[in-house]
Amino acid sequence: MKYELKNGWTKDIDKEIVFKFSEGYKDFLTQCKTERESVSEAVRLAEECGFKPLESFDTLKEGDKVYAVNKLRSVMLAVIGSEQLTNGVNIVGAHIDAPRLDLKPNPLYEDGEMAFLKTHYYGGIKKYQWSAIPLALHGVVITKDGETVNIRIGDENDDVTFVITDLLPHLAGEQMKKSASEIIEGEQLNILIGAMPSPDEEKEAVKENILAILNEKYGICEEDFLSAELQIVPAANAKDVGFDRSLIGSYAHDDRVCAYPSLMAILTTEACDKTAVCILTDKEEVGSMGNTGAKSDFMKLVLLEIMDKTGESATELNLLRCLDRSFCLSADVNAAFDPNFPSPYEKRNSGKLNYGVAISKYTGARGKSGSSDASAELMGKIRTLFNQSGVLWHVSELGKVDAGGGGTIAQYVANLGVETVDCGVPILSMHAPFEVASKLDVYMAYKAFHVFFNN
Repeated sequence: MKYELKNGWTKDIDKEIVFKFSEGYKDFLTQCKTERESVSEAVRLAEECGFKPLESFDTLKEGDKVYAVNKLRSVMLAVIGSEQLTNGVNIVGAHIDAPRLDLKPNPLYEDGEMAFLKTHYYGGIKKYQWSAIPLALHGVVITKDGETVNIRIGDENDDVTFVITDLLPHLAGEQMKKSASEIIEGEQLNILIGAMPSPDEEKEAVKENILAILNEKYGICEEDFLSAELQIVPAANAKDVGFDRSLIGSYAHDDRVCAYPSLMAILTTEACDKTAVCILTDKEEVGSMGNTGAKSDFMKLVLLEIMDKTGESATELNLLRCLDRSFCLSADVNAAFDPNFPSPYEKRNSGKLNYGVAISKYTGARGKSGSSDASAELMGKIRTLFNQSGVLWHVSELGKVDAGGGGTIAQYVANLGVETVDCGVPILSMHAPFEVASKLDVYMAYKAFHVFFNN
Protein backbone atom coordinates (compact mmCIF):
# COMPACT_ATOMS: atom_id res chain seq x y z
CA MET A 1 0.00 0.00 0.00
CA LYS A 2 1.33 3.42 -0.97
CA TYR A 3 2.04 5.78 1.94
CA GLU A 4 0.44 9.08 0.99
CA LEU A 5 -0.24 12.25 2.97
CA LYS A 6 -2.92 14.83 2.26
CA ASN A 7 -3.65 18.28 3.61
CA GLY A 8 -6.05 17.88 6.51
CA TRP A 9 -8.50 20.46 5.19
CA THR A 10 -9.18 18.16 2.21
CA LYS A 11 -10.62 15.61 4.64
CA ASP A 12 -13.94 15.57 6.50
CA ILE A 13 -13.03 18.17 9.13
CA ASP A 14 -15.56 20.16 11.18
CA LYS A 15 -14.20 23.68 10.72
CA GLU A 16 -16.50 25.11 13.38
CA ILE A 17 -15.14 22.81 16.09
CA VAL A 18 -11.54 23.51 15.06
CA PHE A 19 -12.01 27.28 15.06
CA LYS A 20 -13.91 27.26 18.37
CA PHE A 21 -11.10 25.33 20.08
CA SER A 22 -8.59 27.82 18.70
CA GLU A 23 -10.39 30.75 20.33
CA GLY A 24 -9.75 29.24 23.75
CA TYR A 25 -6.13 28.70 22.82
CA LYS A 26 -5.75 32.29 21.64
CA ASP A 27 -7.13 33.53 24.96
CA PHE A 28 -4.65 31.31 26.80
CA LEU A 29 -1.76 32.69 24.74
CA THR A 30 -2.80 36.28 25.38
CA GLN A 31 -3.20 35.76 29.12
CA CYS A 32 -0.17 33.53 29.69
CA LYS A 33 3.11 35.04 28.58
CA THR A 34 5.21 33.60 31.42
CA GLU A 35 5.38 30.21 33.08
CA ARG A 36 3.91 31.64 36.31
CA GLU A 37 0.93 33.02 34.42
CA SER A 38 0.53 29.69 32.61
CA VAL A 39 0.46 27.76 35.88
CA SER A 40 -2.02 30.17 37.43
CA GLU A 41 -4.37 29.90 34.44
CA ALA A 42 -3.99 26.11 34.29
CA VAL A 43 -5.00 25.84 37.94
CA ARG A 44 -7.98 28.15 37.42
CA LEU A 45 -9.22 26.10 34.46
CA ALA A 46 -8.56 22.83 36.29
CA GLU A 47 -10.56 23.88 39.34
CA GLU A 48 -13.45 24.86 37.07
CA CYS A 49 -13.38 21.26 35.80
CA GLY A 50 -13.44 19.70 39.27
CA PHE A 51 -9.72 19.22 39.90
CA LYS A 52 -8.54 19.72 43.47
CA PRO A 53 -5.11 20.07 45.09
CA LEU A 54 -3.49 16.70 45.73
CA GLU A 55 -2.76 17.76 49.30
CA SER A 56 -6.50 18.11 49.99
CA PHE A 57 -7.03 14.34 49.59
CA ASP A 58 -6.35 11.76 52.31
CA THR A 59 -7.18 8.92 49.95
CA LEU A 60 -7.69 8.70 46.20
CA LYS A 61 -10.01 6.54 44.14
CA GLU A 62 -10.79 5.94 40.49
CA GLY A 63 -12.05 9.09 38.79
CA ASP A 64 -10.55 11.57 41.25
CA LYS A 65 -8.97 14.63 39.63
CA VAL A 66 -5.93 16.20 41.28
CA TYR A 67 -3.21 18.73 40.64
CA ALA A 68 0.05 19.73 42.28
CA VAL A 69 1.95 22.98 41.74
CA ASN A 70 5.73 23.08 41.84
CA LYS A 71 7.07 26.41 43.08
CA LEU A 72 4.54 28.37 41.00
CA ARG A 73 6.36 27.58 37.74
CA SER A 74 5.29 24.06 36.82
CA VAL A 75 2.21 21.97 37.47
CA MET A 76 1.14 18.34 37.24
CA LEU A 77 -2.45 17.15 36.82
CA ALA A 78 -3.79 13.62 37.06
CA VAL A 79 -7.03 11.69 36.62
CA ILE A 80 -6.91 8.52 38.71
CA GLY A 81 -7.51 5.39 36.64
CA SER A 82 -8.98 2.00 37.51
CA GLU A 83 -5.60 0.23 37.37
CA GLN A 84 -2.82 0.40 39.93
CA LEU A 85 -0.02 2.83 39.23
CA THR A 86 2.45 -0.05 39.16
CA ASN A 87 0.81 -1.02 35.84
CA GLY A 88 2.07 2.27 34.45
CA VAL A 89 0.54 5.65 33.65
CA ASN A 90 -0.04 7.63 30.46
CA ILE A 91 1.91 10.89 30.48
CA VAL A 92 1.73 13.95 28.25
CA GLY A 93 4.51 16.40 29.05
CA ALA A 94 4.85 19.91 27.61
CA HIS A 95 6.82 22.96 28.65
CA ILE A 96 5.47 26.42 29.42
CA ASP A 97 8.63 28.50 29.31
CA ALA A 98 9.51 30.31 26.09
CA PRO A 99 12.44 32.29 24.69
CA ARG A 100 12.42 35.83 26.08
CA LEU A 101 14.53 38.54 27.68
CA ASP A 102 15.05 38.45 31.45
CA LEU A 103 16.02 41.58 33.37
CA LYS A 104 19.50 41.49 34.87
CA PRO A 105 19.72 41.74 38.70
CA ASN A 106 20.87 45.38 38.44
CA PRO A 107 18.96 46.44 35.31
CA LEU A 108 18.18 50.14 35.65
CA TYR A 109 20.56 52.76 34.29
CA GLU A 110 20.64 56.12 32.51
CA ASP A 111 22.61 57.03 29.39
CA GLY A 112 22.19 59.95 26.99
CA GLU A 113 19.44 61.31 29.25
CA MET A 114 17.33 58.21 28.65
CA ALA A 115 16.51 55.40 31.08
CA PHE A 116 17.03 51.74 30.15
CA LEU A 117 16.72 48.24 31.60
CA LYS A 118 19.51 45.74 30.86
CA THR A 119 18.49 42.23 29.88
CA HIS A 120 19.91 38.72 29.61
CA TYR A 121 18.29 36.70 26.83
CA TYR A 122 16.76 33.35 27.77
CA GLY A 123 16.76 30.46 25.30
CA GLY A 124 17.74 30.43 21.65
CA ILE A 125 16.77 33.66 19.94
CA LYS A 126 17.74 35.70 16.91
CA LYS A 127 18.63 38.84 18.80
CA TYR A 128 17.88 41.23 15.95
CA GLN A 129 14.23 40.09 15.93
CA TRP A 130 13.67 41.71 19.32
CA SER A 131 14.57 45.27 18.32
CA ALA A 132 12.09 47.94 17.17
CA ILE A 133 8.97 45.99 18.24
CA PRO A 134 6.54 46.77 21.10
CA LEU A 135 7.50 44.95 24.29
CA ALA A 136 5.77 44.25 27.60
CA LEU A 137 7.06 43.65 31.13
CA HIS A 138 5.71 40.68 33.10
CA GLY A 139 6.75 39.03 36.35
CA VAL A 140 6.96 39.36 40.10
CA VAL A 141 8.94 41.50 42.52
CA ILE A 142 9.55 40.60 46.15
CA THR A 143 9.99 43.88 47.99
CA LYS A 144 12.30 44.56 50.92
CA ASP A 145 9.28 44.02 53.20
CA GLY A 146 8.62 40.58 51.75
CA GLU A 147 5.55 41.65 49.81
CA THR A 148 4.89 40.09 46.39
CA VAL A 149 4.11 42.57 43.63
CA ASN A 150 2.76 41.17 40.35
CA ILE A 151 3.82 43.12 37.28
CA ARG A 152 2.03 43.07 33.92
CA ILE A 153 2.62 46.19 31.84
CA GLY A 154 2.31 46.71 28.10
CA ASP A 155 -0.49 44.46 26.84
CA GLU A 156 -3.62 46.56 27.25
CA ASN A 157 -4.58 49.20 24.69
CA ASP A 158 -4.06 52.08 27.12
CA ASP A 159 -0.85 50.63 28.60
CA VAL A 160 2.57 52.06 27.99
CA THR A 161 4.91 49.90 25.93
CA PHE A 162 8.68 49.43 25.81
CA VAL A 163 11.19 48.99 23.00
CA ILE A 164 14.75 48.09 22.09
CA THR A 165 15.96 50.77 19.68
CA ASP A 166 17.75 50.02 16.42
CA LEU A 167 20.07 52.03 14.19
CA LEU A 168 18.54 53.94 11.30
CA PRO A 169 19.46 52.55 7.86
CA HIS A 170 21.03 55.87 6.87
CA LEU A 171 23.81 55.30 9.43
CA ALA A 172 23.87 51.50 9.45
CA GLY A 173 26.58 50.89 6.87
CA GLU A 174 29.00 49.28 9.32
CA GLN A 175 26.22 47.46 11.19
CA MET A 176 24.92 45.83 8.00
CA LYS A 177 28.35 44.35 7.29
CA LYS A 178 28.09 42.24 10.43
CA SER A 179 26.76 38.68 10.59
CA ALA A 180 23.13 38.27 11.63
CA SER A 181 24.19 37.12 15.11
CA GLU A 182 26.11 40.36 15.63
CA ILE A 183 23.77 42.97 14.11
CA ILE A 184 22.29 43.34 17.59
CA GLU A 185 24.57 42.02 20.33
CA GLY A 186 23.45 40.69 23.68
CA GLU A 187 24.56 43.78 25.58
CA GLN A 188 22.58 45.97 23.17
CA LEU A 189 19.28 44.36 24.15
CA ASN A 190 18.52 47.29 26.44
CA ILE A 191 14.91 48.32 27.00
CA LEU A 192 14.01 51.99 26.63
CA ILE A 193 11.67 52.90 29.50
CA GLY A 194 11.69 56.69 29.72
CA ALA A 195 13.29 60.03 28.88
CA MET A 196 11.78 62.62 31.25
CA PRO A 197 14.09 64.02 33.95
CA SER A 198 13.00 64.66 37.51
CA PRO A 199 13.05 68.43 38.16
CA ASP A 200 14.45 67.82 41.65
CA GLU A 201 17.58 65.94 40.59
CA GLU A 202 20.85 67.06 39.02
CA LYS A 203 22.45 63.66 38.38
CA GLU A 204 20.70 60.75 36.60
CA ALA A 205 17.49 62.74 36.74
CA VAL A 206 15.69 60.48 34.22
CA LYS A 207 16.54 57.34 36.18
CA GLU A 208 15.40 59.00 39.41
CA ASN A 209 12.12 59.97 37.78
CA ILE A 210 11.54 56.34 36.73
CA LEU A 211 12.30 55.15 40.27
CA ALA A 212 9.80 57.64 41.63
CA ILE A 213 7.12 56.34 39.26
CA LEU A 214 7.88 52.71 40.18
CA ASN A 215 7.70 53.52 43.86
CA GLU A 216 4.46 55.46 43.53
CA LYS A 217 2.64 52.87 41.37
CA TYR A 218 4.09 49.60 42.65
CA GLY A 219 5.90 50.33 45.91
CA ILE A 220 9.19 49.22 44.37
CA CYS A 221 12.63 50.62 45.12
CA GLU A 222 15.82 50.02 43.11
CA GLU A 223 17.13 47.33 45.44
CA ASP A 224 13.93 45.32 44.90
CA PHE A 225 15.16 44.38 41.42
CA LEU A 226 17.58 42.02 43.19
CA SER A 227 14.65 39.84 44.31
CA ALA A 228 12.57 39.87 41.16
CA GLU A 229 11.66 37.64 38.21
CA LEU A 230 10.89 40.12 35.46
CA GLN A 231 10.59 39.13 31.83
CA ILE A 232 10.42 41.17 28.65
CA VAL A 233 7.96 39.62 26.18
CA PRO A 234 6.32 40.82 22.94
CA ALA A 235 3.34 43.09 23.57
CA ALA A 236 1.25 41.69 20.69
CA ASN A 237 -1.74 39.48 21.47
CA ALA A 238 -2.55 36.25 19.63
CA LYS A 239 -4.22 36.94 16.28
CA ASP A 240 -5.64 35.10 13.30
CA VAL A 241 -3.29 35.07 10.31
CA GLY A 242 -4.42 35.00 6.69
CA PHE A 243 -7.62 35.93 4.86
CA ASP A 244 -8.99 32.46 5.63
CA ARG A 245 -8.19 32.76 9.38
CA SER A 246 -6.75 29.25 9.32
CA LEU A 247 -3.53 30.21 11.14
CA ILE A 248 -2.69 31.69 14.53
CA GLY A 249 0.17 34.12 15.01
CA SER A 250 1.53 34.71 18.49
CA TYR A 251 4.45 34.80 20.83
CA ALA A 252 5.25 31.50 22.62
CA HIS A 253 3.59 28.87 20.44
CA ASP A 254 6.77 27.02 21.50
CA ASP A 255 5.53 25.34 23.58
CA ARG A 256 2.13 26.58 24.70
CA VAL A 257 0.73 25.28 21.41
CA CYS A 258 1.25 21.83 22.96
CA ALA A 259 0.74 22.81 26.61
CA TYR A 260 -2.81 24.10 26.05
CA PRO A 261 -4.08 21.06 24.09
CA SER A 262 -2.52 18.69 26.65
CA LEU A 263 -4.16 20.66 29.47
CA MET A 264 -7.53 20.62 27.71
CA ALA A 265 -7.13 16.90 27.03
CA ILE A 266 -6.74 15.99 30.69
CA LEU A 267 -9.45 18.42 31.78
CA THR A 268 -11.90 16.57 29.52
CA THR A 269 -10.78 13.09 30.59
CA GLU A 270 -13.43 11.62 32.90
CA ALA A 271 -12.47 7.98 33.32
CA CYS A 272 -9.57 5.89 32.16
CA ASP A 273 -7.92 2.55 32.80
CA LYS A 274 -4.43 3.86 33.41
CA THR A 275 -3.96 7.03 35.43
CA ALA A 276 -3.64 10.00 33.07
CA VAL A 277 -0.88 12.49 33.85
CA CYS A 278 -0.28 15.90 32.31
CA ILE A 279 2.85 17.76 33.35
CA LEU A 280 3.55 21.34 32.30
CA THR A 281 7.17 21.97 33.06
CA ASP A 282 9.64 24.84 33.11
CA LYS A 283 13.20 25.51 31.89
CA GLU A 284 13.08 23.39 28.72
CA GLU A 285 14.52 26.21 26.66
CA VAL A 286 17.69 26.19 28.76
CA GLY A 287 18.14 22.43 29.20
CA SER A 288 15.34 21.47 31.64
CA MET A 289 17.64 22.19 34.59
CA GLY A 290 16.62 23.30 38.08
CA ASN A 291 13.92 22.34 40.53
CA THR A 292 11.08 23.26 38.13
CA GLY A 293 12.52 21.60 35.01
CA ALA A 294 11.96 18.12 33.62
CA LYS A 295 15.20 16.91 35.23
CA SER A 296 13.81 17.58 38.73
CA ASP A 297 12.18 14.91 40.91
CA PHE A 298 8.80 16.69 40.92
CA MET A 299 6.95 14.12 38.79
CA LYS A 300 8.39 11.22 40.80
CA LEU A 301 7.40 12.91 44.07
CA VAL A 302 3.80 13.42 42.91
CA LEU A 303 3.53 9.87 41.56
CA LEU A 304 4.72 8.50 44.91
CA GLU A 305 2.15 10.60 46.76
CA ILE A 306 -0.62 9.43 44.42
CA MET A 307 0.55 5.85 44.89
CA ASP A 308 0.40 6.24 48.65
CA LYS A 309 -3.08 7.79 48.60
CA THR A 310 -4.49 5.11 46.31
CA GLY A 311 -3.40 2.44 48.78
CA GLU A 312 -0.37 1.12 46.95
CA SER A 313 2.97 0.70 48.66
CA ALA A 314 4.86 3.89 47.81
CA THR A 315 8.29 2.34 47.56
CA GLU A 316 11.10 3.19 45.19
CA LEU A 317 10.72 -0.26 43.64
CA ASN A 318 7.04 0.33 42.88
CA LEU A 319 7.83 3.77 41.47
CA LEU A 320 10.41 2.24 39.14
CA ARG A 321 7.87 -0.40 38.09
CA CYS A 322 5.34 2.36 37.40
CA LEU A 323 7.77 4.34 35.26
CA ASP A 324 9.05 1.26 33.40
CA ARG A 325 5.47 0.39 32.37
CA SER A 326 4.45 3.95 31.48
CA PHE A 327 4.12 5.73 28.15
CA CYS A 328 4.78 9.39 27.40
CA LEU A 329 4.04 11.78 24.58
CA SER A 330 6.66 14.49 24.83
CA ALA A 331 4.47 17.30 23.54
CA ASP A 332 6.73 19.82 21.84
CA VAL A 333 6.74 21.74 18.59
CA ASN A 334 8.52 20.83 15.41
CA ALA A 335 9.60 22.95 12.47
CA ALA A 336 7.04 23.25 9.68
CA PHE A 337 8.45 23.31 6.17
CA ASP A 338 8.87 26.93 5.06
CA PRO A 339 8.99 27.46 1.26
CA ASN A 340 10.68 30.83 1.82
CA PHE A 341 13.68 28.98 3.32
CA PRO A 342 13.66 25.49 1.78
CA SER A 343 17.36 24.62 1.90
CA PRO A 344 17.71 23.44 5.55
CA TYR A 345 14.67 21.15 5.30
CA GLU A 346 14.50 17.57 4.03
CA LYS A 347 11.04 17.66 2.46
CA ARG A 348 10.22 13.95 2.74
CA ASN A 349 10.70 14.08 6.50
CA SER A 350 9.65 17.61 7.43
CA GLY A 351 6.72 18.79 9.48
CA LYS A 352 3.90 20.42 7.52
CA LEU A 353 1.15 22.87 8.38
CA ASN A 354 -2.38 21.37 8.20
CA TYR A 355 -1.20 17.76 8.26
CA GLY A 356 -1.97 17.19 11.94
CA VAL A 357 0.45 16.42 14.75
CA ALA A 358 4.08 15.77 13.91
CA ILE A 359 5.57 12.63 15.45
CA SER A 360 9.35 12.65 15.82
CA LYS A 361 10.93 9.28 16.52
CA TYR A 362 14.02 11.18 17.65
CA THR A 363 15.14 14.78 17.95
CA GLY A 364 18.66 15.78 18.91
CA ALA A 365 21.35 17.20 16.65
CA ARG A 366 23.31 15.70 13.77
CA GLY A 367 24.20 12.16 14.91
CA LYS A 368 21.08 12.02 17.14
CA SER A 369 22.98 13.72 19.96
CA GLY A 370 20.63 14.42 22.85
CA SER A 371 17.90 12.09 21.59
CA SER A 372 15.95 9.28 23.23
CA ASP A 373 14.97 7.59 19.90
CA ALA A 374 11.58 5.90 20.37
CA SER A 375 11.29 2.17 19.72
CA ALA A 376 9.57 0.67 16.70
CA GLU A 377 7.04 -0.91 19.07
CA LEU A 378 6.08 2.48 20.53
CA MET A 379 5.84 4.05 17.07
CA GLY A 380 3.58 1.20 16.04
CA LYS A 381 1.38 1.63 19.11
CA ILE A 382 0.92 5.37 18.55
CA ARG A 383 0.41 4.98 14.82
CA THR A 384 -2.34 2.40 15.34
CA LEU A 385 -4.01 4.44 18.09
CA PHE A 386 -4.11 7.62 16.02
CA ASN A 387 -5.29 5.87 12.87
CA GLN A 388 -8.13 4.14 14.73
CA SER A 389 -9.16 7.39 16.42
CA GLY A 390 -9.16 9.67 13.40
CA VAL A 391 -6.18 11.73 14.52
CA LEU A 392 -4.33 13.39 11.65
CA TRP A 393 -0.59 12.84 12.01
CA HIS A 394 2.64 12.65 10.07
CA VAL A 395 6.31 12.02 10.86
CA SER A 396 8.93 14.72 10.98
CA GLU A 397 12.53 15.60 11.69
CA LEU A 398 13.98 18.98 12.60
CA GLY A 399 15.60 19.79 9.25
CA LYS A 400 18.44 18.13 7.38
CA VAL A 401 20.79 15.88 9.31
CA ASP A 402 23.74 18.28 9.27
CA ALA A 403 21.71 21.50 9.41
CA GLY A 404 21.51 21.69 13.22
CA GLY A 405 18.85 20.24 15.46
CA GLY A 406 17.27 20.64 18.86
CA GLY A 407 15.98 18.80 21.89
CA THR A 408 12.87 18.37 24.03
CA ILE A 409 12.07 16.89 27.43
CA ALA A 410 11.76 13.44 25.83
CA GLN A 411 15.25 12.29 26.76
CA TYR A 412 14.79 13.17 30.43
CA VAL A 413 11.48 11.30 30.70
CA ALA A 414 12.94 8.36 28.77
CA ASN A 415 15.88 8.28 31.19
CA LEU A 416 13.36 7.29 33.89
CA GLY A 417 12.50 4.15 31.92
CA VAL A 418 9.35 5.55 30.33
CA GLU A 419 8.57 4.66 26.69
CA THR A 420 8.64 8.15 25.15
CA VAL A 421 8.13 9.76 21.76
CA ASP A 422 7.88 13.39 20.65
CA CYS A 423 4.49 14.43 19.34
CA GLY A 424 3.52 18.04 18.75
CA VAL A 425 2.49 20.87 16.47
CA PRO A 426 4.63 22.06 13.53
CA ILE A 427 5.15 25.83 13.50
CA LEU A 428 6.72 28.52 11.34
CA SER A 429 9.24 31.08 12.65
CA MET A 430 10.08 29.03 15.75
CA HIS A 431 11.60 31.08 18.59
CA ALA A 432 10.67 34.36 16.91
CA PRO A 433 8.62 36.96 18.80
CA PHE A 434 5.68 36.06 16.51
CA GLU A 435 5.34 32.40 15.53
CA VAL A 436 2.68 30.81 13.30
CA ALA A 437 0.66 27.62 13.83
CA SER A 438 -2.24 25.96 12.03
CA LYS A 439 -5.60 25.87 13.84
CA LEU A 440 -6.21 22.40 12.45
CA ASP A 441 -2.93 21.12 13.89
CA VAL A 442 -3.67 22.67 17.29
CA TYR A 443 -7.00 20.88 17.45
CA MET A 444 -5.45 17.62 16.29
CA ALA A 445 -2.94 17.90 19.13
CA TYR A 446 -5.83 18.07 21.58
CA LYS A 447 -7.49 15.07 19.94
CA ALA A 448 -4.23 13.10 19.94
CA PHE A 449 -3.55 13.74 23.61
CA HIS A 450 -7.14 12.99 24.58
CA VAL A 451 -7.23 9.59 22.88
CA PHE A 452 -3.80 8.81 24.35
CA PHE A 453 -5.10 9.44 27.88
CA ASN A 454 -8.12 7.25 27.23
CA ASN A 455 -6.53 4.32 25.37
